[in-house]
Amino acid sequence: MIQKIQYFTFLLFILAISCGSSQESQKGKTMHKYTNKLINETSPYLQQHAHNPVDWYPWGEEAFEQAHKEDKPIFLSIGYSSCHWCHVMEHESFENEEIAELMNKNFICIKVDREERPDIDQVYMQYVQMTTGSGGWPMSVFLTLDQKPFYGGTYFPPDDRYGRPGFKRLLTAMSNFYQNDKAELKKNLEKVERVFIGQGEETAGNLDEKALPFRKDWDMALAQLADYYEPVYGGIGRAPKFPAVNVFSLFLREYKNSGKTKYLEMVEHTLQNMANGGIYDQVGGGFARYSVDEKWLVPHFEKMLYDNGQLIQLYLDTYLVTGKKFYLNIAEETLEFTLREMTSEEGGFYSSLDADSEGEEGKFYVWDKKEIDLLLGKDAEIFNTFLGVTTSGNFEGKNILNVVGSVEKISKKFNKPATGIESILKKGRGILLKEREKRIRPGLDDKVITSWNGLMLSAFARAYQITRDEKYKNVIEKNVLFIEKSLLKNGKLMRTYKNGSAKYDAFIEDYAILTNALLDAYEAVFDPRYIALAIHLADYANSHFWDAENGGYYTASDQQEKLIKRMKDDSDNSLPAGGGMMLMNNLRLFSYTEKPGYYELSENILKKYGAQLTQNPYGYGSYLAGLDLLLEKPKEILIAKNKGQNIDTFLNIVFGIYRPNKVVMVLEDEADYSALTASLIAGKKPIDGKTTAYVCQNFACSLPVFSEGELKRLLRKSP
Repeated sequence: MIQKIQYFTFLLFILAISCGSSQESQKGKTMHKYTNKLINETSPYLQQHAHNPVDWYPWGEEAFEQAHKEDKPIFLSIGYSSCHWCHVMEHESFENEEIAELMNKNFICIKVDREERPDIDQVYMQYVQMTTGSGGWPMSVFLTLDQKPFYGGTYFPPDDRYGRPGFKRLLTAMSNFYQNDKAELKKNLEKVERVFIGQGEETAGNLDEKALPFRKDWDMALAQLADYYEPVYGGIGRAPKFPAVNVFSLFLREYKNSGKTKYLEMVEHTLQNMANGGIYDQVGGGFARYSVDEKWLVPHFEKMLYDNGQLIQLYLDTYLVTGKKFYLNIAEETLEFTLREMTSEEGGFYSSLDADSEGEEGKFYVWDKKEIDLLLGKDAEIFNTFLGVTTSGNFEGKNILNVVGSVEKISKKFNKPATGIESILKKGRGILLKEREKRIRPGLDDKVITSWNGLMLSAFARAYQITRDEKYKNVIEKNVLFIEKSLLKNGKLMRTYKNGSAKYDAFIEDYAILTNALLDAYEAVFDPRYIALAIHLADYANSHFWDAENGGYYTASDQQEKLIKRMKDDSDNSLPAGGGMMLMNNLRLFSYTEKPGYYELSENILKKYGAQLTQNPYGYGSYLAGLDLLLEKPKEILIAKNKGQNIDTFLNIVFGIYRPNKVVMVLEDEADYSALTASLIAGKKPIDGKTTAYVCQNFACSLPVFSEGELKRLLRKSP
């Protein structure tokens, strides 16, 4: 570990001797008084800074060449478009002409959108977390000419406050340190070289000699996760509360495996409180990023595509387990929000909606009681009673709508039938949604990110599997066509797309999550092209991201830009880990193809991370899901049909109950399903012109069945 005390004592010393200006920001500049090199970028986040007085560069050779030419250190700022404190630091510092002058005089300044370049973000976030004990965005890092960090942090106010050094003073100190104390800089860089850049280097190990985790490891991990549960309001841990989708997905698996009702109760308690809370948009559908309190009442109002894509699938699974339409309704409302606000004409899914509008966090979403009373008239009292609307409000004098009553109780209180109450609530939500559309909307980050798009594609695929609603099928097909047209270049996947332009080679999370989504989409519409594309992407990922010596998937491929450190996508964060998703993909593809390489890789992934499953189950939930699939052995369901035969009644049985460990194939006579090469497919045809189903597991297949009842009985015979 870097000797933090000595290191930071020195930094505090140079901060103390530097002279900070207390002048206030220069006001009155016109909107386009300044234009910098970000003006040609497609990222909305970078575009937001294109008219700062700071001479921003995008990450690239031009910036590094200029730094060498002028012998200036680099100031690297990393954020994303819906980040509230990124906006604060921009307004306070990057729009401040005095601070911008300091930055331009002493540094080459680079802006990075972490959503476009997760590889850069990952490297420098690890450095900031290692040296400060925490991290976040905006991330602010000072680099040498060869991109090595020598100081970093997150948000800095313009002047000293909140116990943080002021940014003006910090800029002067870092410039002086870099230019005037080369000996001390060299010492610190040597420490960084040893501890940070060298950290995580692995000794070669033979994965064949490591043991696979077993069910006892699963049991231990699930018991630990249950201990993290917060029993009063649901969720994991205390405030701020994040959805923790992976954890609750595992709880559903455990309930199916063991029948222990406490796991289902934890899922239902959490999902009901989230859907009734302010973290869920009670007017327009969709979930905010997280709740700042433990009650799920006050959200951080940004809406991220990746959260909603994962939550839709969790609510759908809970509907399958319980049969309660409440969960299906929340999933479908969130899908409707996605179609209305997060879907492009081309069929791609946008990234996020900002938390702020008109410079205030949450302004777009909160309500004044008088406003609702005026809009809803005689129905307002019932609406307000159900959704907790009061004169004083529950958030800075305004109201975040949240369900505080039940239809049954309100029905009794107002002596109205439940159907009448539901009608009033539905009508009221529609009126408020229409009125809200007149407000100034939060900023939309309308770039498409491949991995996030994949999570939402899976959500629509899962919804179509369950509901057979043709609307969802159309979305799936349009999205896959968009991917093929806009995100694939010469067989390689791209990371982002905006305004007709795809940028950056994709990372392992993109390959892994999109492969999974294509398999989900195949099991929704049964287009064999989707399987072929999933195999192509998985094979590329296994060839170019996998560490053949030590195991694990690198974040960036061996074809991408080399940074100062090559990182791995090991653990779950807001997205499931690339490694965990590839574990699931390889297992599923083995069922489709029977190619032994997929199974061998799956075992090696589990051997590589077996210890982490019990040491840190929260961070390795995606791997635990893969372990469950491997241990149970997937149920391989084949349906053979003639062209034109409708098999929806069969599919309703297959997808109508919660059965996570399955692989479904539809074999249509005369169709090209050459990508499906598993031996179990041989000879599987419709018999006597009838739709014919087979159920296989662990290299053994049932006799053919021809009716829905027979298929249902067959599926009941084994897990």
